[in-house]
Order: sequence, then C-alpha cells, then structure tokens
Amino acid sequence: MKETAKKALSLKTLTKSNVWDIQENDIFRMWEAAEKDADLKDNMRHYSDIIRSAFDMEEVTVDKPEVIKKYEARGFKVGQVRIDDSTKVKWAIKKRPILRVTDLTYENIRHISAAKLLEVIDRNFGGGWDSLSQSIQDIIQNGFDISTTTLPADRLHKAGGMYEKKVADGFEVLEIAKGTWVEAIFAKAKPEVEKPKMKFDIDEKDSSQQPEGEEDEEDVIVEDHYHDQDDDDDYDEDKLTEESYRTTFETDPEDLSLDAVDVAEDDY
Repeated sequence: MKETAKKALSLKTLTKSNVWDIQENDIFRMWEAAEKDADLKDNMRHYSDIIRSAFDMEEVTVDKPEVIKKYEARGFKVGQVRIDDSTKVKWAIKKRPILRVTDLTYENIRHISAAKLLEVIDRNFGGGWDSLSQSIQDIIQNGFDISTTTLPADRLHKAGGMYEKKVADGFEVLEIAKGTWVEAIFAKAKPEVEKPKMKFDIDEKDSSQQPEGEEDEEDVIVEDHYHDQDDDDDYDEDKLTEESYRTTFETDPEDLSLDAVDVAEDDY
C-alpha cells in the first residue's frame, strides 16, 4: 500500500508527513514531472520547505567530478533540476536519518517501525522510558502503543507473564538492564485511523420555515448539575483496592507500602 501511495505522490500532493515515505531519487523524479507546470517557479519555495523538513538539501555550486564524489561519499544523491525555462541547478539531497529521540516528530513518528523506534530509544543513554521528556513521550505515543514493566532479571521471562503475552500480541520489546532488575519497553504501531469528516445536513425547507436566530427547543438541552452530589462524597477509603492504582512497574506485594494521606476539603 505504501509503495502504491509513494508512486502516486507528486510535488503538489507532498506534505511534511508523507515526505518521509519517499527517497532521494523520488524527489528528482517528482521535480522533473513538475517542470512543465507553469506554477512551479511560484511555488518552488513551498515545495523546497516541505522537502527540507525530511531531507538535507544543498545546491552544488562547483560542478566538478571531485566535488560530486565528495557529496556521494557523504551519502548524498546528486541530480540536476530545472528552476525555470532558462535556469538549471544541481542539488545534493540526502534523507535525514532518525538516530536520536530528538529526531522524532509528529510528522515522522508513523513512518518508522516499532523495531526502529526501540533502537532509537536504546541510544538515549540507556535511561529507559522515564528518561524521555514528556514531549518526546507524547510524540511516540501518537504513533505507538507503549507499555513498560520493571522486574528482577530472573522473573522477566516467566511463563505466562506480561513479557510473553506482549510478544505474542505483536509487540516489539527493548530490555534495559538496571542492576539486577530489567526494564522492558514494549512498542506496537497504532493502526492509522482516518479522521471522520464532519457533515452538516440542513433541510432547506425546514430551515426556511424557522425564524432566523431561533432554535428548536428539542435540540437544546441544558443540564443542571448545580445540586449534583460531588464524587468525593461517595469516597470510601475501605473500598480502595490494588486495582485502583495503575503503574507500569511490577514489584512483589511485600515490597509495596501505602501511606495514608490526609485530604482536607477546600472551604467554599
């Protein structure tokens, strides 16, 4: 599916998201196909900005074989493009690699695999999930389901445990040693869900009979929650159970302790 979508892309349909699906040769192919478009020159800045969001792009000002070889040795693809009817330039283009967590963006997060993601996280000084900033975690969770657990090394691979279940469910896993304990980070790409478009169906006949500025009373419901009982009134400390807490860490029950905390209601 991605291969088909890539072939259908053009400069006009290129965005800062789908640009991550293409390679250097695709850029030259798209530009060549757009050379006949009259509006290419007027929109060249726009197209270039989109390409630069995913690619390093330099103009080759010295067109000599030894210079071209230096670009190619650095991983660049060099090609000639037409700017207008009388101007041609050479560009050196290279796909920007995703090596560090700071390279992750909302635009490219859905264009890498779970295995690649965990490889990038592993390069983050081995600090584990909590070592990532909240902004990076938000970007990652925009494209992946993430869960973690930290257990003694000899218990992590226990039969029937979380590790076994997650792997069976298609999750990739990264293990980070922390002394005699191991943190396991599980990652699985989220399915892409197309956002539904809002559609407003208006019956012209009915709307013409209704006075302007007046709404149907049945369509407007105002709920009065002023006298509703607060949820805190139903709070029963005796009903507090282990299920009331959510944590990404698993430890032995003997190691857990729950300190009581006094909570005073605000005065109104």
